[in-house]
Amino acid sequence: MDWMLMPLKRYADFNGRSRRKEFWMFTLLNVIVTAVLYGLIIAGLDFETGQPGALSMVGGGLLLIYALAFLVPSIAVYVRRFHDQDKSGWLVLLMFVPAIGGLILLIFMCIEGTRGPNRFGEDPKAA
Repeated sequence: MDWMLMPLKRYADFNGRSRRKEFWMFTLLNVIVTAVLYGLIIAGLDFETGQPGALSMVGGGLLLIYALAFLVPSIAVYVRRFHDQDKSGWLVLLMFVPAIGGLILLIFMCIEGTRGPNRFGEDPKAA
């Protein structure tokens, strides 16, 4: 659980390095919370009329608040993962490349970081 919440403790910290474990556990937390909120939206739908009910509206509002609140720490953990590989954090902008940008980011997030210190700080695995 500590690994899931670590990016929230470093909310807007774009300096330093983050391990793969920190990134993927935070991603798992995002997937779980998003799935629960989408579940609320679906559970509140009236399938006969196609209109959203009160539960759908609450779920949609919570999803919007969650997405906005977690935007900065999500970008920050991506930047720190790139720093762990001794790459510029500006590579996060690859997410805006249609079709292939997300795949490239996925591959980069799976690559192990550099061992030992690099220009962005000490090895997080060594600590």
